[in-house]
Amino acid sequence: MKSMAWLVLLAVACGAHAAEEDSTPCDNVETDQQGYACAAYNKKTAERELQAAYGDLVQRIRDQYADDNVKATALVGRMDAARKLWTQLRDADCKVETYAEKDASQAYQTAWNTCMAQRSDERSDYLRNLWSQNSDELPAED
Repeated sequence: MKSMAWLVLLAVACGAHAAEEDSTPCDNVETDQQGYACAAYNKKTAERELQAAYGDLVQRIRDQYADDNVKATALVGRMDAARKLWTQLRDADCKVETYAEKDASQAYQTAWNTCMAQRSDERSDYLRNLWSQNSDELPAED
C-alpha cells in the first residue's frame, strides 16, 4: 500500500519534469519499478536544475557587484553558507519522510529520491525568485 502512495506522489511530482522532455521514465508510471526509475530521473533532473539556479544567482551577484569584489565575495559566501545549511535541512526532512520505509529497499530509495527532487525543486524556485519580487537589484550590504 505504501508503494502505491509513492506512485501517486511520483505521478504528481513528475508532471513538471515530464512536461519538459519528449519522453521520460515518468511516462505512464504503473509499476513500482517504473516508479523507482521515475524517482531517480526526477532527482537527477531536479539536482541539475538546482545547480543551474544557484549558478545563475551567483552570476547575478557577481554582475551586480562587478565594481566591488569584496561585496560580491561576501554575498556569495553567505549563499554558500545558506546552501550548506539548506542541504542539512533537506537531508533531515527526507530522513523523516522516509522513516517508515525499510532502509536500502527500493521503496525507500523511491521515497528518498522523490523527497530530494521535491526539496530541490522548491529550492530552485526560491533561488530563481530571490530578490526578483520588487526589483532586479540585489540587497545592499547590511
